[in-house]
Amino acid sequence: MLTRDWLGTFVAVVLSTAIVAAALLLWTSSRPRVPDRFEELSVVVQSPAATNPAEFFAEPVPWPAATAQELADRLGELPGVTAVVQDRPFYAQPVRSGRPVPGLTTGYGWSAGAARLVAGTPPTGERDVVVGSDLRVPIGHEVTVLTATGPASWRVTGHVEGSAVLVAETVAARLQPGVRAIGLSGDPDPAAVRAVVGSAGTVLTGAGRGALEPRADARLRWIGTQVLTATVALAGFACVFLVASTAAFGVNQRRREIGLLRAVGATPRQIRSTLYRSALLVGGVAATVGVVLGVVLALVLDGFLVDARFQPVGFTVHWEPWALAVAFLAGPLVSLLGAAASARRASRIGPLEALRVAEVEDRPMSRSRWVAGLTAAAIGAAAGVYTATAADVTDMAQFALLGAMALVVAAALLAPAVVPLLVRLLLWPVTGITGSLVRESALTGVRRTASTAAPVLLTVAFGVFITGTVQTSTAAYAVRRAATVDTGTVLIPNGTPGLTDAAAPGAPLPTHVYVAGASVTALGLPTQSPGTALVSPDAAEKFGDSVTLTYADGVLETLRITGQAPAGPIPAELVLARDVVRDHDKSALAPAAFTATAATTPGAELVSVATYAERADAEEDRLVWSFTLLLLVMSAGAGALAVANTLLMSTRHRVRDYRVLRLAGATPRQVALTVALESTLVVTIGSLLGGATAMLALLGSAGSLAAQVGAEISVIVPWPLISAIVAACLVLALVASTPSALRARPSR
Repeated sequence: MLTRDWLGTFVAVVLSTAIVAAALLLWTSSRPRVPDRFEELSVVVQSPAATNPAEFFAEPVPWPAATAQELADRLGELPGVTAVVQDRPFYAQPVRSGRPVPGLTTGYGWSAGAARLVAGTPPTGERDVVVGSDLRVPIGHEVTVLTATGPASWRVTGHVEGSAVLVAETVAARLQPGVRAIGLSGDPDPAAVRAVVGSAGTVLTGAGRGALEPRADARLRWIGTQVLTATVALAGFACVFLVASTAAFGVNQRRREIGLLRAVGATPRQIRSTLYRSALLVGGVAATVGVVLGVVLALVLDGFLVDARFQPVGFTVHWEPWALAVAFLAGPLVSLLGAAASARRASRIGPLEALRVAEVEDRPMSRSRWVAGLTAAAIGAAAGVYTATAADVTDMAQFALLGAMALVVAAALLAPAVVPLLVRLLLWPVTGITGSLVRESALTGVRRTASTAAPVLLTVAFGVFITGTVQTSTAAYAVRRAATVDTGTVLIPNGTPGLTDAAAPGAPLPTHVYVAGASVTALGLPTQSPGTALVSPDAAEKFGDSVTLTYADGVLETLRITGQAPAGPIPAELVLARDVVRDHDKSALAPAAFTATAATTPGAELVSVATYAERADAEEDRLVWSFTLLLLVMSAGAGALAVANTLLMSTRHRVRDYRVLRLAGATPRQVALTVALESTLVVTIGSLLGGATAMLALLGSAGSLAAQVGAEISVIVPWPLISAIVAACLVLALVASTPSALRARPSR
């Protein structure tokens, strides 16, 4: 069953099934997690959800303090309610040894902390605080805590397990007046709670309390889901592609055998049935092995996803039998799909046609291949021209991808036309009998050479285009961001989520407000007058002469629109007065201050404009680059596997040629050197064609980005990474091809 012709299929199905099984387990495990402070609250009422699309991850519209208190009083009168907790998270970050403590940036009121004292007493005063025992600040001692207004000394009154910053309820109400969640302890009837709340909020119980997870965690889960979905899709595509190429190559090598079967009376249906049964059998055995590997892979990857910030802290694998069942069924199905086209083609082979197989290609490029290749090249050129003139990022990305795909198809179809020229150029320095043999073999089998180089072409083209697009776009946006700064230096956060008022008293202050229930980005500037607002040019159509908005503390106000906002490094739809933003958003932090003065408070760093431009979206860039590398590893692995499999089959079916070389006096070393040179030639041709194709597609993207940012943009490609991919393809090609040549023995 597992003949060498099916070995590549077996390996491909094992790997793809393992990836699918691991990804499905991780995907089903990506569930909203109930925050620790809500675990002991049986029912939680959440404020009305924002009307933004789900991918905006907008916070719910907050209740103002008076509304929240009134609702809490009414809920506290329900039977079974033992306590009512108003959740008020705010920015609070302890400072230790002169530096902000990383990862601990949120404080809570004592009753909302859901923490139990291990020593000391709860906080009651204005500057009392309970911290985690891991902070190692003795009870009664002072600790510096950063809030949005700046650093201050707080007295530690107690310790809890883990990491926490807990203050008195009155202090939490001052630092965060708006309320987005009210928790009920005890055993209240959810129906009675819904009757009291009505349309003023959403009642959450059980696992539904996972909706209370931080929006940052929800966004990480969404990013992780996208990564896993793309991984599954790419693994499935790679498997189908590899199985299809393996089956096509195998059928082509077995044309004589199929012709003999047809000659002795086998029907086309019987030929197809034989190939289908082999594919299903191989797929079933491979899927079993793949599912086991997938389970092990999922257990290894859960911690990696958290460390790579593709999943929030606390993410673990949950077992779902249906996910493993789906992964197992995917193996035979993908194997069958990959073999389907070859089976249909094999069934149409006639007995005499199969027995009249030419050993020398008389016409590498057919008329239909010329037409299809030139058409694809024309489409790629047109898409490249449109990409270079696109003024919108979305249009640029879509047409750049279309152009790249069209050019790759054109390169694969037209490769036999340029292979002879490349063979002569690349082998021109190689002299002697070995060089002559390799040169003539490649020129005699031009289509075979082009087909073997196709996986390398696809792998290198994909790697150069994707990594080049990401790196070039990142550099272009950094240039545009730097161009909007008119100072020589910029004050940026260092170990904190933003700058406090003490570090940057006049810095732009971002916040989120709500207009007609939708979250809108706003920016507070000291130059703006209270009671007025400016709108960005892109959002001008959404607002009229005035706008009614809800602030972060739930307070409603109508502002007069006085004009359009000037361009700046921090994008926002509305520009408000900075003092107004501070009054209504006590935890707002500035992302940067455009000044030449260094801060004297912890959590700030003075850098150059270029450094600011690079770090402004460092986390976004890191996530995008991590995602890119993951897809690149997947595609490169599939491509390298396809190269190894094709060369393995090609070399095995050419053992007769190697035996002839041995009979002519060649040593095993000389035969192996000939095969190694052939493999190197194939990988080099594929790399050159793939790299040239991707660079042509990238030129259009660079032109569009240059027009958007108003500066010259050069194409940036991480060539060391691409070189590593090419080297991996070459190593696998050599490992797959040379052993068969070494084992070739002259026939007696």
